[in-house]
Amino acid sequence: MISLTLDRYQTMAMAVVVLAFGSWLKKKIPLLERFCIPAPVAGGLVFSILTCILYVIGIAEISFDSSLSEVAMVLFFTSVGFQANIKVLKEGGKDLFLFLVLVILLITAQNGVAVGLSHLLHIDALIGLCTGSIPMVGGHGTAGAFGPVLEDFGITGATTIATAAATFGLIMGSLMGGPLANGLINKKHLQPKEDASHHENMQETIKGLENYPNAVFELIVCAGIGTILSWLLSKTGMTFPIYIGAMIAAAIFRNIAEISGKIAIHTEEIESFGSICLSIFLGIAMITLKIWQLADLAMPLIILLVGQTVLMFVYARFIIFKLMGSDYDAAVIAAGVCGFGMGATPNAMANMQAVTEKHGESIKAFLLIPIVGSLFADFINSLIITMFINLV
Repeated sequence: MISLTLDRYQTMAMAVVVLAFGSWLKKKIPLLERFCIPAPVAGGLVFSILTCILYVIGIAEISFDSSLSEVAMVLFFTSVGFQANIKVLKEGGKDLFLFLVLVILLITAQNGVAVGLSHLLHIDALIGLCTGSIPMVGGHGTAGAFGPVLEDFGITGATTIATAAATFGLIMGSLMGGPLANGLINKKHLQPKEDASHHENMQETIKGLENYPNAVFELIVCAGIGTILSWLLSKTGMTFPIYIGAMIAAAIFRNIAEISGKIAIHTEEIESFGSICLSIFLGIAMITLKIWQLADLAMPLIILLVGQTVLMFVYARFIIFKLMGSDYDAAVIAAGVCGFGMGATPNAMANMQAVTEKHGESIKAFLLIPIVGSLFADFINSLIITMFINLV
């Protein structure tokens, strides 16, 4: 078997090629556009299947250096931080609390389903937890963190199971979110609350390139300051995503700028550049998926993962959508929940981006999902996982 290793620059170049391929696929296959499948997912999934075939039949194994994906991810979430101004946060206070409660219930339900199905299948409940909120809300990072913990409890291969389950969740969450929201919007004839001309105005602003350098410089400065904030947060003994400091720094920077009136914040250009970084990050994430890990899952684990998929759909469709208002924003939020509820926050953002590009903007969704999905979900998830491990 040939072993081919791509360095960080070649990996990023391949990710961009896959992005372009995904965009081309969406134009050629109307079904992808109709159901709001993100371009990185469309192109990346095809690429991952091809690399899986090469690996399985023994021709080649391709390895990637994904170190630049972290840079793209941090810059993207820095751009998200710029969207959080005090006025919007005050307006979304009640919704933020409600959504946080719903995410806590989702995490609990994922672990409840995992343990319940494990008993029905007569397998160890700790094996079931390898398919619960550890890989679902937690993603690959939490799978890597809690896998060894479960192995210490005697669950052989827990890390591999959880990682494979996270890969499954990443794919399913990305494929489920867009079609779910699109179906709700069309069936119930939902319309965005924001002025329809906003998107057109933003596109006109983006055409002017004179503000791009300052926008990128603001992003980079806040990302740098964010590393200091992340270091300070780590001293509390709690675990936070690497990008959380950058989000906080950007939010503080924007609000100081608006209050003082001394600094111009180029929000449209920042949002545009952030979208580019998100696409690069997701492109790298998709091409580095090792789909063949899913082949190692035995039938009981497949049943467990199907159970998680059904739970996610039902919860997003009938609980998240209804309790968050049954309106256009709620539909976009449901798409986002599918993304980070079975994968990661960037996948949630990609799901919502695919929906809003087709139907219109949703300020509420793009405010709630990053704050809860990034700031609270991982921390709360860790606490609930620990509780379940001790209970079972």
